[in-house]
Amino acid sequence: MLADDPGASIAAIAAEAGVDRRTVYRRFASREELLTAVYEARYEAVERVVEESRLREAPVAVALHRYVEGIVGVNRKWPVDITRVRGDEAIRERRDALIREVDVFLERARDEGLLRADIPVAWSGSLLPQLVQLASQQSRLTPAQAADMVVDTFLRGLGAQ
Repeated sequence: MLADDPGASIAAIAAEAGVDRRTVYRRFASREELLTAVYEARYEAVERVVEESRLREAPVAVALHRYVEGIVGVNRKWPVDITRVRGDEAIRERRDALIREVDVFLERARDEGLLRADIPVAWSGSLLPQLVQLASQQSRLTPAQAADMVVDTFLRGLGAQ
């Protein structure tokens, strides 16, 4: 519901969940507390994906595929706009740590010759989440198929070679 309508009321969320709004308020003191719990759950899922992808140890292409497949799954399970919580210091720190981890991985990919050396890592770091987001929206693709598309596009591009 929050993905479709970020302003959804507690009453609407409760009705969709099949519970009374008082039940929601027993667990969450406010709408903001509920949103924070949703965003924290999403970040926990992303952090698990980053850890399980083994971005620092696994071969680059393997780690990239694991990462993309996992993030597609997270995006589909938690399709909420996380930019809405950038003001929350703890969430922002977690987000920045995740970005740094992916940037280190992309530097490794560049150093190992899988990404062009003349393209800034910042560009790759901006492009990858956009490709993952597009792939996440392709519901006819499984997360693995979506990852295949993203990895191929990211590492080989769209141009004929």
